[in-house]
Amino acid sequence: MIEKITARHLQRRAIVYVRQSSQYQLTHNVESKRLQYEMEKRVRDMGWHETEVIDEDLGRSGTTTAGRTGFQRMVSEVCLGKIGAVAAIEVSRFARNNRDWQQLIEMCAMVDTLLVDHEAVYDPRQPNDRLLLGLKGSMSEYEIDLFRQRSLTARWAKARRGELVLQGPVGFTKTSDQRLEKDPDQHVQRVIELVFAKFFELASARQVALWFIDHDVDMPAKRPTPSGWETWWRRPAYRNVISVLKDPTYAGAYVYGRTKSQKQVINGVLHRSIVSQSIDEWPILIQGHHEGYIGWDQFMRIQHMLGDNSAKFQSNEHPGAPQKGPALLAGLLRCRRCGRRLMVGYSGRNATVPRYQCIRGQLDTMDAKCISFGGLAVDAAVSEEVLRVVRPCAVEATALAAAQETHRHNELVGTLQLELKAAHYAVQLARKQYDAVDPDNRLVAAELERRWNLALQKVTEVQAKLEQEQNRRPNDAVDPGDLRDLGVEVDRVWNDRQVDLRLKKRIVRVLIQEIVVDIDVEQSQLRLVVHWKGGVHTALNVPCRRRGTSSAHTRADVVQTIRELTLICGDKAIAGFLNRNNVLTVRGSRWTRMSITSARAKRGIAVYSDQRRRAEGWMNLTEAARYLGIASATMRRLVEVGDVNALHPLHVGPWIFKRSDLDDPTFRDRFERRIRPQEPPAAQENNDIPR
Repeated sequence: MIEKITARHLQRRAIVYVRQSSQYQLTHNVESKRLQYEMEKRVRDMGWHETEVIDEDLGRSGTTTAGRTGFQRMVSEVCLGKIGAVAAIEVSRFARNNRDWQQLIEMCAMVDTLLVDHEAVYDPRQPNDRLLLGLKGSMSEYEIDLFRQRSLTARWAKARRGELVLQGPVGFTKTSDQRLEKDPDQHVQRVIELVFAKFFELASARQVALWFIDHDVDMPAKRPTPSGWETWWRRPAYRNVISVLKDPTYAGAYVYGRTKSQKQVINGVLHRSIVSQSIDEWPILIQGHHEGYIGWDQFMRIQHMLGDNSAKFQSNEHPGAPQKGPALLAGLLRCRRCGRRLMVGYSGRNATVPRYQCIRGQLDTMDAKCISFGGLAVDAAVSEEVLRVVRPCAVEATALAAAQETHRHNELVGTLQLELKAAHYAVQLARKQYDAVDPDNRLVAAELERRWNLALQKVTEVQAKLEQEQNRRPNDAVDPGDLRDLGVEVDRVWNDRQVDLRLKKRIVRVLIQEIVVDIDVEQSQLRLVVHWKGGVHTALNVPCRRRGTSSAHTRADVVQTIRELTLICGDKAIAGFLNRNNVLTVRGSRWTRMSITSARAKRGIAVYSDQRRRAEGWMNLTEAARYLGIASATMRRLVEVGDVNALHPLHVGPWIFKRSDLDDPTFRDRFERRIRPQEPPAAQENNDIPR
């Protein structure tokens, strides 16, 4: 062994590589770590005076070099020819896979570096040592794979029996015989039950979290302590609510394998990630394993509701959460021709006019467009059908809502009462701890006194919340007289622009599964088949415009305004006057010169012409005043008192006069009497005042 060590080796440094695979080994396998560090003394006894210990990889697995900066630094030093020997307690410490192990052997052979373990010194340039090192590397790799396989086989065998219980979620406790039981704390049970009750009511995990925050109800959570896991209370967040709703443990089921490890090479680096699997892919699922808070059917219903709330496209069975925008039926319309769901586009001022279009095939596979139509008429027709269904149930729904409000109030009061009991117990516990301490030990007594005061303050806060909620008792008695015109009120509320559109979309999705739509070009109709939830179908025919025509028409008063303004100004000026008076097009857009031109052309209104204006004698206010030789203000007063006829189509806009009206003899007589002053009476001779 000593013959392999030459003066050339001793002139260079020696590296002692120290590694343990996990934090658990670092904490509990202390003797192994001590023996690895003692390898430095063994190397010095062999004759090396300059040594270096590399222990950067403590707690890192040797199955890969990713993250093992110590191993990478050691290999780079060997490649530079600065190292005479690399030592470890055993060769498995260097690497647990043949690729990294063989790379180290190749580098050591090239630069004449020895490998040292607790048994021998190896020279990679000698065939026998190289063969022995290769066998040890293969055995090390096989050993780690064998250990892992045995561990996983035992783990999966135990999981198939439903006995592999690592730690129960909040609301459950793990027994000594590896079973799950409900948490004996009734306060914890009540809050978990309240999470599921509020979700079935609000149908949104985020809304449940907001409800808990608005009503100042804390949620339980678990945290590790030296004595085990303990339950503590915290301000709820979305992740707390969604973790409860998605965990099958609350449905009494035992599941193992909800997630799987996935490997991916990105930019030459191996990355491992944990991905969730769908319910159908769970390898182990044992229903009725323990007592749950809900049934399995309720759990599956929750997952379906969460899928419907997802904004991402999952499948044709899930319309997805309602998106922003005024389109009432977004996600519910399906093309009868190709079977794809229709997409929504918006136009008009502030993008308020929806248009449903089947362009998914064009985007995905460059197919031709199927159908496309405006959404205002379709939304109105479906809204009327929804109201027709809802009206007969309005009275019953109001009474049911009042009863549910009382039930929700009682649930909240019950939760606060349990929270108050828990707060009183915390006060008693803090008092016992304070009484048990020596009064002279002020360092401890002061801290226990502070905890006692905090517990008393918590009791006061919970008591105030309970009294406030008890004083807010709802009235579940509904007066039949108030429900007499409820059907009319439902229509009024539905059509009110101040009503939250998200609520209307949610109502539509509760009632309607989907709507199959097609266009009958010959009849100029949209043919809709409404599939209601429950299996009932309704056929609707909605008129649609022919190509080149519009289903929405400009109001008659706006058309008359354009007709009158055309007498004295052009299309661009007319558009300016309409926009100045906040008069919008039927699409909700501002007027332009082209839109004025289009509106005139459809209704046969002649374009403005200077020759026609002079020939017919049309004037504005300034021109009419100049024609009569008076001021514009005087002309305005004549119009206001009714002495002359004039058109004034817009509040902020021009006055329109006709020359024939100004030349009328009757108007001239009134004009002369009102404008020309009367002659003063003859002055008396004796009273004349010289001027």
